[in-house]
Amino acid sequence: MSVAALALVLAFAAPAGARAQSVALIVNGEPITNLDIAQRTKLMTLITRKTLSRQETIQELIDDKVKIKEAKKYSINLSASDVDSAYANMAARMRLSADQLSKMLEAQGIRPEAMKQRLKAETAWSALVRGRFQQSLLVGEKDVHSVIGSEGEAKEGESFEYRLRPVVLFIPQGSSVEQRRKEAETLRARVQSCEDAVSIFRSLRNGAIRDQITKTSADLPGNLREVMDKTPVGHMTAPEVTKQGIEMVVLCSRQATTADTPAKRAARDKLYAQKYEAKSKSYLQEIRKGAMIEYR
Repeated sequence: MSVAALALVLAFAAPAGARAQSVALIVNGEPITNLDIAQRTKLMTLITRKTLSRQETIQELIDDKVKIKEAKKYSINLSASDVDSAYANMAARMRLSADQLSKMLEAQGIRPEAMKQRLKAETAWSALVRGRFQQSLLVGEKDVHSVIGSEGEAKEGESFEYRLRPVVLFIPQGSSVEQRRKEAETLRARVQSCEDAVSIFRSLRNGAIRDQITKTSADLPGNLREVMDKTPVGHMTAPEVTKQGIEMVVLCSRQATTADTPAKRAARDKLYAQKYEAKSKSYLQEIRKGAMIEYR
């Protein structure tokens, strides 16, 4: 048998895993394997509920390589621990631990590393675009007003600044949740000021009062904003059962502020997102022209 024929036989005899690891293309000296393509396809199907074509997936992976290389030019180089932290934060937003997110991905045949690679590219790219084009991404008041209009502004009303102190009653093992809720209601009735709450809850064995936090109307979701507006200053919100225990919030003060109303915040965020997307797209198109791409 000739050497060429032997090589051909060995190629076809190679296990599927080896073929999957084969290099499909090289971008700026870095390989993209068939496994990378297969994993990204599965990941995007999970995220978007749509199946990308092989070429669309390849384009995504090329973009990632280009984004990471460009970010490195400006000293934005995420370490493994940075990526792990971003991964854990993403899991937390989904109310999962990093391990739980990994198990969820693996159940779909997706390696956690596939998600981390995408996350690394997007995190580095976002920092680069926001940093380099900070001034051009700013949204002016005139633009905000043009979006919401005078009628929308009138309907929105004024914005408030709330000073709050969260409180929690822990539920010891074997204790009744309902009993603790009743205790919370009793304590709630005693509170007539922020000082009362501090005095009462600091002395509790199975309770705690958190440090004061400040939020504006635009920071709070609509349902919580409505609760804060209806709660008298110095009083507490109704008890709520959470993973921490029985939680309530003391409203220490509520004052009108010139900070963004929810409508203004939403308009500002929308305009910023539009500017960011436009700048991101044009910047990526520009640097992709200089990418060295070699298909195998």
